[in-house]
Amino acid sequence: MVTTYTTISSPIGELLLTSDGSSLTGLHMAPFDPPVDGERDESVFTDVIGQLNEYFGGTRKSFDVPLSASGTPFQRRVWAGLQEIPYGETISYGELARWVGSPRAVRAVGRANGANPIAVIVPCHRVIGANGTLTGYGGGLDRKAKLLALEGITL
Repeated sequence: MVTTYTTISSPIGELLLTSDGSSLTGLHMAPFDPPVDGERDESVFTDVIGQLNEYFGGTRKSFDVPLSASGTPFQRRVWAGLQEIPYGETISYGELARWVGSPRAVRAVGRANGANPIAVIVPCHRVIGANGTLTGYGGGLDRKAKLLALEGITL
């Protein structure tokens, strides 16, 4: 299967969007490498680009695009849990672990959170440390802080 991709500019830098032709499979922050076997085609991403622009413009609080993230069953459970965190709210890794039914697996939840292939739309930026501070973010803590500030959260 050939991956379709495009890149877009955003307030948190350039983003790489990937698709399997029917679902969004990735949203990555620069620096990144376009898929080697991919075809560049922005037309596949019209809806998601529009929704991202609305989100970054402050008028969208949730996304409605088909997603297809590759991962283990545990990772997919964590990513589904991330999508339940309301806009403008944060939870700790421990809370997320409880949400997904694995209260003792806080570190594994953290690793799954870090492996999230669809940043922003699957809001891993809404997970913070138990003490209420910013902790780890694949896109960098500055981007995490910007995303949270966009949603009205300052830490």
